[in-house]
Formats: sequence, structure tokens, C-alpha cells
Amino acid sequence: MSGFLDGIGPHAGFILASYGAATLVLAGLTLAILRDHAAQKRALDALERRGAGRRSGREAA
Repeated sequence: MSGFLDGIGPHAGFILASYGAATLVLAGLTLAILRDHAAQKRALDALERRGAGRRSGREAA
């Protein structure tokens, strides 16, 4: 591990912290997107159960 840190250079701590922060932000955004997608699907299913349909599902008159 020491060899790896030596290979990065004197700013190893900053570089690793930056990668860690970026990873946390991306993981949080991915989780938020997945949770929002599930919430939107539940809302759409609830609307369809109440009778609201999709315009794309209607036949042309």
C-alpha cells in the first residue's frame, strides 16, 4: 500500500479523498434516482387503477 501511495505522489491524500467524495456523490445520486423511479412507477400505477390512462395507449379516433 505504501508503494501505491508513493506512486501517486505527494498529493495522494487529496486525490484519494476526491475519488472517495465523487464515489459517494455518484452513489447517492444513483440511489436517489432509483428511489424516485420506484415512486413514479407507484404513482403511475395508482393513477391507472383510478382510471386514468395513458394517451399513448388510446386508439386513434
